[in-house]
Amino acid sequence: MQKSEVKIRFTPPANWNSALLHDNAIFADLCQQFDLEPLTHYPDVAWLNQLAPTTAVKFVDNDALSTDGRYYEEYIYATAQVPTRKDNWHDFFGALIWCLFPQTKSLLNKLHMAEIAQYGLKQRSKLRNKLTLFDECGVVICLEPDVIEHADLLRQHQWQQSFVANRQDWWQGIRPMVFGHAVYEMATAPFIGLTAKALFVDVPAGFRQWPLQKAYSCLDKLLLRFITDGALLNPQQLTPLPLLGVPKWYAANQKPQFYTNNDYFRPKRHSVT
Repeated sequence: MQKSEVKIRFTPPANWNSALLHDNAIFADLCQQFDLEPLTHYPDVAWLNQLAPTTAVKFVDNDALSTDGRYYEEYIYATAQVPTRKDNWHDFFGALIWCLFPQTKSLLNKLHMAEIAQYGLKQRSKLRNKLTLFDECGVVICLEPDVIEHADLLRQHQWQQSFVANRQDWWQGIRPMVFGHAVYEMATAPFIGLTAKALFVDVPAGFRQWPLQKAYSCLDKLLLRFITDGALLNPQQLTPLPLLGVPKWYAANQKPQFYTNNDYFRPKRHSVT
């Protein structure tokens, strides 16, 4: 990049458009679970609260946080209410993730608060950084027993082996499930370079055939145990995942040539000893 070039910050679509979701396979789970297609405008907090599990949180207008003065995580922890900005893709997807993963999202909030109690608000610990990274950019790669080798292939950036040579494994033994709400936000205007962070989780054989609600409920419980056991600090987790390389999630990746872009599908860097 030349010095005169300016890196443009991602900007989501300005207006609500349910076709953006319906026409993009990345959002297939959301459209099926929440029936988003008929919506003609941004859902408000009342609509979101109809989805929220009774044991989790309620969504409130972001003005509640502005007038309260507490830090975002502190406010959620103290009130069990999630401040939500109006007409905002990022917060809309954040709310849906709370509905899909209520136990895991509550755990992340508690872990943030424990780290804040120990280190204060200004000093961000390694765990807090990992919590934020997963919360914003995480994609869970669910692996049934007969395809667990894909975890190492993806960790080692063996993109051709996983995405091309063994493409048939995707959506069979491999089931990707988005956790990071920023991933969903950026997928509203997908671009070459869009990269998530992969968390690899072993799931039972036949997981791919489970009803959607059962699969998300199971994964919520698995993540609860996984994260409690320290998975986010494991250097083998939260590795880069070129999101548009996931089969079925981007039309252009049907052609093997798509994966020859080494600026996007980067080879693994090996440290020099």
